[in-house]
Amino acid sequence: MRRLLLAAVMLGVLSSAHAADMPDFLRGSFTDGFSHTRVNWEGFYIGGQGGLGTSDMNFTGATRSVAAHLLVNTAVEAGGGVAEWPLGGKVSVHGNGFGGFAGYNEQWDDIVIGAELSYMHGKFGGTSTDSMSRVFGASGGYTDSVTYESTASMNISDMATARLRAGYSVGSFLPYVFGGVALGQADIIRTAHIFGNQVNANAAPGFTNIPFDLSATDAKNSHFIYGYSGGLGMDVMLMSCLFLRAEWEYVRFTSPIDTNVNTVRVGLGYKF
Repeated sequence: MRRLLLAAVMLGVLSSAHAADMPDFLRGSFTDGFSHTRVNWEGFYIGGQGGLGTSDMNFTGATRSVAAHLLVNTAVEAGGGVAEWPLGGKVSVHGNGFGGFAGYNEQWDDIVIGAELSYMHGKFGGTSTDSMSRVFGASGGYTDSVTYESTASMNISDMATARLRAGYSVGSFLPYVFGGVALGQADIIRTAHIFGNQVNANAAPGFTNIPFDLSATDAKNSHFIYGYSGGLGMDVMLMSCLFLRAEWEYVRFTSPIDTNVNTVRVGLGYKF
């Protein structure tokens, strides 16, 4: 019996010594993944970003004002209301860009509030071409045969947003939402081409068939456009003051061509 007790005591001593020699991570001191301690997000920060986006543009009626100016006080417009014809349609085009961001955060416990400027340079926009032909009676006994061709394009080269952010810090992660105003620079080109014939068999010789061909273009290069933005994202503190960003932003522009741009972005920033 004494030998059995002695063997048990020796076995316990050996087991304790073996456990003491085990690596620290097997005893629970090693933390897998990002730290769960609170991160200090307060202060100024700056970073770079790149992204992909989709421009959704509604070109319906985009050349209406151009056509109305072209046909002002004409029998064609009085008889057929050509400028009001519903030409154009919706277009979605993919684009990409790159840029940067800078801002400042205030932090209260886990709540983070900040203001930020974000900028993207790239190619966002599209083109629409449409046409319509009609035959209708006009004044003086004439019958008008009219074709209206509409071509419009809008290419956004620069987008900037000034926003307010609100986030909640969870360990090394900072999910946030934002909203603000948007400013863009775009080339907007709209062309109306209207042609056809006015026919009246009873008119005086030389006026029985009157052809017409009219066109006008309104081009605005580097034109400033305005709107608003909103979205959500997440910053992840990688090490020290270096953080990674993933973000989705929606921008709506009010212009002669109704436009909104959705972008998905990734960025890398540094907090001072």
